[in-house]
Amino acid sequence: MSGTSEGPRPAAVAAAGIARPPITERHTFGGTAAEAPDGRAAHAPGTAHASGGAYTPDDAQDFHGALHGAFHGAFRAAELAMAVIDHEGAVVSANDALAVLLDTEPAALTGRSAADLVDLASDSRTWDAYSAVLERRRARFRCTRRLKHPDGRTLWAEVTVVPVPESRGALLSIADISDRRELQARLRHLQMHDPVTRLPNRTLFFERLASALEASTYDGVAYGGSPAHPDRRPYGDGRTGRIGLCYLDLDGFKAVNDTLGHRTGDRLLAAVATRLTECADQDGYTRSGGHLVARLGGDEFAILVEDSTGTEQLADLARSVLTALQRPFDLAGQRLSVSASIGVVERAAEGTTPTGLMQAADTTLYWAKADGKARWTLFDPERNAHRMTRQALTSTLRPAVEREEFVLQYQPLVGMADGVVRGVEALVRWNHPQFGTLAPNRFIGIAEEDGSIVQLGRWVLHTACRQARRWQLDHPHTRPLFVSVNVAVRQVWDSDLVADVAEILAETGLAPQLLQLELTESAVMGSAGRPLQALQALSDMGVRIAIDDFGTGYSNLAYLSRLPVSVLKLDGSFVRGFRYDEGVHPSPADETIVEALIQLAHRLGLTVTAECVETSGQAARLQRIGCDTGQGWLFSRPVAPERIAEMVAVSPRDV
Repeated sequence: MSGTSEGPRPAAVAAAGIARPPITERHTFGGTAAEAPDGRAAHAPGTAHASGGAYTPDDAQDFHGALHGAFHGAFRAAELAMAVIDHEGAVVSANDALAVLLDTEPAALTGRSAADLVDLASDSRTWDAYSAVLERRRARFRCTRRLKHPDGRTLWAEVTVVPVPESRGALLSIADISDRRELQARLRHLQMHDPVTRLPNRTLFFERLASALEASTYDGVAYGGSPAHPDRRPYGDGRTGRIGLCYLDLDGFKAVNDTLGHRTGDRLLAAVATRLTECADQDGYTRSGGHLVARLGGDEFAILVEDSTGTEQLADLARSVLTALQRPFDLAGQRLSVSASIGVVERAAEGTTPTGLMQAADTTLYWAKADGKARWTLFDPERNAHRMTRQALTSTLRPAVEREEFVLQYQPLVGMADGVVRGVEALVRWNHPQFGTLAPNRFIGIAEEDGSIVQLGRWVLHTACRQARRWQLDHPHTRPLFVSVNVAVRQVWDSDLVADVAEILAETGLAPQLLQLELTESAVMGSAGRPLQALQALSDMGVRIAIDDFGTGYSNLAYLSRLPVSVLKLDGSFVRGFRYDEGVHPSPADETIVEALIQLAHRLGLTVTAECVETSGQAARLQRIGCDTGQGWLFSRPVAPERIAEMVAVSPRDV
């Protein structure tokens, strides 16, 4: 001890290694000077007293003693719960606020582990950060803890630990942030819930979905069986490791808003939310797993089924929802009836992502709408694979046209009277790097939708005309083959087909009479304005115009006398009825129709080609009733241009 009036230093301060200058009862804090033990004013070292005397080191010691005493008093009286702890985490000194918080006396806390008092050892991450502060490897540590108040209520506390300078100890403080947490909880509830229906909104739905998938995946790993434990259940009690989703959209809800107003629309949404919740609660009560009903926006709702038991559960839930929504709604004196379309997805949670699940649900909801609405549709992997393939083709079609990933095959058009090849039809194939060789029915419709049919059609036309001219030059003593090329109606609208044909014929040297353009019956029969003018200009040029799949479109025969058509190609559905062989009796109606069409065409000066000729019996009947040319597997499948050259070489000379 120092021999002053200080007396022994408190054990708490000494243990923490905090130096404490002498303090007397006459020390004060505040004002311009502190009073020293001898009654003089304490000034900074090296300054003068008011009486003119020098300020001595003893005066400085007295001043710092007074300052420390003031801080010590503030520590004891502070409303913020605090404690000084040593480098091992034991409480050296605690203030009254901490004692009240923990319902004890300050002295009773001395020597207690601070980590035990505020639960800092509950997880390794918190403990490591706390230890780093005690060891001076970290400047500050802060965490939030849930504590039990003496009055029985639970409070949220923000715990802060900082090192005390020039000592081996640290200062621990505990701030009650319960009010702040409650406010945050209220704000989060407002942020995560829809104000109209009071249901969880899109944000909370995806948060819950991600959490459910993560928990199911974790449980699958934690409880999964193994060769060493074959009897171990793959999941805990009540857990299935599966997840289900009903994604629904109200049919015609926009009309309600437009005709009755948004207030009525909001009331309807709230009433729908109530019925969905009732259906989910009933299903959740009778089965295992939790259900979450959420409004995802507009008139879209979702019911998330955690730990679903299979597609049957989701199907039952979807059926109950449709039944519930079909009951009329009474809204402020107005009686409304609505329906909904529902996409249903149920699958194993492992390997499923929120994005993947929602994409599947959205696709299935689209199917339900397309199939007629007011129904539920279950996700079909095969149907989805076809859709994904179509989407992949759509995204790569234009670049494929630019890279010329397409080739042409040719199918002979054979004279029914003599069996001689008269011409060929050019059929495009796509050598897709992923899906292999694709037939036209896989991509022509896509090309027509996105407009790439114009560029693709121009390439097909140019390639076919150049090949026809090559055959003609290679076989000068054989009657030249005409080439027939399919043309989409969009090519007529979106490009100058007449100019393209003229340019290609001039470039390749092919005579116009050796080019035949095929358009579908529905496209030709509806022609007017620009399409009709284009067809007439092409006919005047000498190009032959053929109606493809004749007999399946409008079949308005009056157009045949007004359009510049020179060839009718009978649809294969008629020819398939001509089955004399294989024990199949032919259809008399088909024979009568075909014979009448051939006679009508000949009277109008048109020639007739029969498609899908597959048997000799069909060919014989077509020959007898006067069909001009035939096309089908009986004669040849579509082949490479080299095979056509071989057919031309063996054909009889045109004399």
